[in-house]
Amino acid sequence: MAEKYNLIQSIKTAVSRVVVGRERTIDLMTAAFLCGGHVLLEDVPGTGKTLLAKTMAKALDLDFQRIQFTPDLMPSDVTGLNYYNQKAEEFIFKAGPVFTNILLADEINRATPRTQSALLECMEEHQVTTDGETRKLEEPFFVIATQNPIETGGTYPLPEAQMDRFVMQLSMGLPNLEEELAILERFEKDNPLDSISPVCGKKEILKLREKLTEIYIHPVLMKYIVSIVEGTREQSSILHGASPRGTLALMRVSKAYAMGKGRNYVVPEDIKETAVPVLAHRLVLSQRRGGSQAARKAVQDILGSVPVPTEEWKR
Repeated sequence: MAEKYNLIQSIKTAVSRVVVGRERTIDLMTAAFLCGGHVLLEDVPGTGKTLLAKTMAKALDLDFQRIQFTPDLMPSDVTGLNYYNQKAEEFIFKAGPVFTNILLADEINRATPRTQSALLECMEEHQVTTDGETRKLEEPFFVIATQNPIETGGTYPLPEAQMDRFVMQLSMGLPNLEEELAILERFEKDNPLDSISPVCGKKEILKLREKLTEIYIHPVLMKYIVSIVEGTREQSSILHGASPRGTLALMRVSKAYAMGKGRNYVVPEDIKETAVPVLAHRLVLSQRRGGSQAARKAVQDILGSVPVPTEEWKR
């Protein structure tokens, strides 16, 4: 366990050398990556969303592609397309930018629903089907999508099916005075991203993901997770609660978060720490007002109402 923990800490440390003062976001992003999920970053421009994605790709020595989502973007611009090669007298597949390891879907809500849906199969099944032929994406495959919560003109809200594909929704947030001063000092002369060296490769990452199944979660904690999710389906302020996909996501992320903290077993704090980012974006509120903040408060209220179990959590 110590070896896995040291490797994960090396990843977090490398990212923290570039991204200032966002340790919790890095912890959660790393947990999402380890459990094979995808992340939606909702924040205003300039908070470091793209920088975080690029830094993770470089620290992990993974291929990185960025798609700037716009209203005129076509599904084939994401997945690729077959074109006729006159010289070879045959159709040849030209892979789209989705054929990578870390994909940054920038301002995903600016594309039409048709183009947004091109990512559904990629995110859920890690494959692309074009003209009846299915092609597997190389592992690991990790989508980091961004959207601006303020500037909504000309955007297409992500449907529930798309939101449910993200294992969690995160926000970078604005830095405090000390953190912003550190950003100025760090970026004064050059970009620290240029000096980042890879700390591990694809093989080590896939091994870490395999080890996730060895993280123990007590049956009582499984019931605790189910009780929290059940609470999202019973609260009057919530029209539609989290689906079973959300229940599975909370268990997987909790195990990945525990691994990142150096434990081979889950404790209640792992679940409480990850419940809001994993569940809030999956909720449809009755009044459909208040947005992300209201959904997060609803999950926090549920966490406060469900009794926290006490037990010996080790196997």
